[in-house]
Amino acid sequence: MSFIKHIKCHHLDILREVGNIGAGNAATALSKILGKKIYMTVPDVRIETFDEMMNMVGGSENVITSVYLRIEGDAPGNMFFILPIEQANKYIQQMTGEENFTFEHPPFSELSTSALEELGNIVCGSYLSALSDFTKLNLNPSVPALSIDMVGAILTFGILELSKVSDFAIVIDTAVAESKEAMNESVKGHFFLLLDPVSFEKIFSALGVPIDE
Repeated sequence: MSFIKHIKCHHLDILREVGNIGAGNAATALSKILGKKIYMTVPDVRIETFDEMMNMVGGSENVITSVYLRIEGDAPGNMFFILPIEQANKYIQQMTGEENFTFEHPPFSELSTSALEELGNIVCGSYLSALSDFTKLNLNPSVPALSIDMVGAILTFGILELSKVSDFAIVIDTAVAESKEAMNESVKGHFFLLLDPVSFEKIFSALGVPIDE
């Protein structure tokens, strides 16, 4: 994947703008579902190695919440929407009014797990839709699956086969809040976009990144 060296800041800026378009669409959908205004932003997008990606969310033994989906179509891959446990707790508390809710003590209510799964579904779907519109590639998400487990157990599933031929992921930060003024106290998570090698090249070729022969 020698074309990685050709990726410049402006290519990542384009991906961040695509992310913000997707976040805006996701916020609109969430606002309708919840009956209150929701704001979302994508403050940063970057390319990270798999090791950096795992360390970003606390290392292989840290417990996180994750919504996973498989991307099918012109650029197949895996997508994870990751929230640290404390951030997932914060989201459920804000969105359901359950002030004492925590994912640290199962069993969890169907309302809480459904709310988190729907968040991941809407956010991932909105991002993929925006990315598809921009690149003109057909990108179709699978049904989302919620997991609450250690980082290693969750992400190894997504990188096991990819690690034989690739070591990179697109990391897309995201922030969710009930107002622009509350962004400093927003729920903060990450998308991990683990594209199949040929898909990685297709996405960045659509962004104008030269691909080495």
